[in-house]
Amino acid sequence: MKFRRGCALLLAGSFFCCGCAVGRVKSGVTIGGVEVGGLTYAEAEARVREELEARYLPLVVRTPAGDFSAALDYSDDVGALVRSARRGETYEPRVTREWADAEARLEEICAANARESEDARLTFSADGFSYEEGKRGVACDYGALLSDCVEALKGEGTEISLRCRETEPRVGVEELKARTAPLSEFSTGYDVSNAARAGNIALAASRLTGTVIEAGEIFSFNECVGARTRENGFGEAPVIYDGEFVQGVGGGVCQASTTLFGAALRAGLEIVESHPHSLAVGYVPPSEDAMVSSSSDLVLRNPFPTPVYLLGGAEDGRVHFAFYGLRGEIAYTVESAVLSRVPPPAAQIVEGKQNRTLRAAKEGIVSESYLLAYGKDGVLLSRTRIRRDVYAPVRGILERVPAPDTPETILSSEDETP
Repeated sequence: MKFRRGCALLLAGSFFCCGCAVGRVKSGVTIGGVEVGGLTYAEAEARVREELEARYLPLVVRTPAGDFSAALDYSDDVGALVRSARRGETYEPRVTREWADAEARLEEICAANARESEDARLTFSADGFSYEEGKRGVACDYGALLSDCVEALKGEGTEISLRCRETEPRVGVEELKARTAPLSEFSTGYDVSNAARAGNIALAASRLTGTVIEAGEIFSFNECVGARTRENGFGEAPVIYDGEFVQGVGGGVCQASTTLFGAALRAGLEIVESHPHSLAVGYVPPSEDAMVSSSSDLVLRNPFPTPVYLLGGAEDGRVHFAFYGLRGEIAYTVESAVLSRVPPPAAQIVEGKQNRTLRAAKEGIVSESYLLAYGKDGVLLSRTRIRRDVYAPVRGILERVPAPDTPETILSSEDETP
């Protein structure tokens, strides 16, 4: 603590003369509430300043995080008063207090008390969504604190209080729930008796569920599910190859991609790439399928400014997918239209041990699919063609038992009589 005026510096209860002539204060003099009559000038200054220190020092800043004491400098006119005081008079010293690094220290005090609010948290996985409440923060009014400090230093104030207020999280749980509302759901049925095919569908669904597609991000089915190989966990089941149903590793995965395609369309996602099968499939209407292979992919893009979340699975003969995100005012449906049918060629006949149909004939189809967008009042806003496809007819195969040979009549050249 420094004294800029006067002739003594108080240190640990002692004082040192600084070259002033020894003199005494006139009798009956009171300075700053201290009777100093008859004391030497140095004694009078020391006692008055002791009182001033008790009255004016330190300046305490009260805060929720604890009290902070300011290291103040001050100057006074005590030295002049003790020398000029008149007998029996009472004087009040003029004290000027200064806090040299006040702004920096007050910033530190605010920083020690301030706390950023914490937004609510969202956790998403294949198991679904969970939400954690955010935490309130604390904001400090630095401007008010600085103003209070200046006023206290001007007067006789010895303490000021930091003004704080709680701040709410910018994002609460309700907002997170609004960002993860259901957008669409779509499912198709499959035969559980074909264990290998059912297993392939379930494996593909398990690789897809829990996926997050960020705003503007591209999603690839093939990249997410991986190669359809035995090493990647897939089994052998019927697949369509070159217009025929044959056994192949990964059979059934196209039903997972088709079901995902249906959910994506109804969620309003952008379809970057999709392909029809060469033959029509039975689990969705024509032009609503999405064939995938090592060279064909189902590619989606999230056109929304917030992420979309994918959940799905396969059980009890149904594969299902649902998209979640920030719901808009537009709802989507899908419509399929058969434009024409192509009759199959004449059935192929093969010889066998019984009469039966080895493969049923099936008409070919020319079809289109459309995405219908509806406003919040249910009014149709648009009807956009998704694809136009041609599905090949299927030639039937019939097994037939050959007709028996007709016995020949053998005639003898002569009639032998015993």
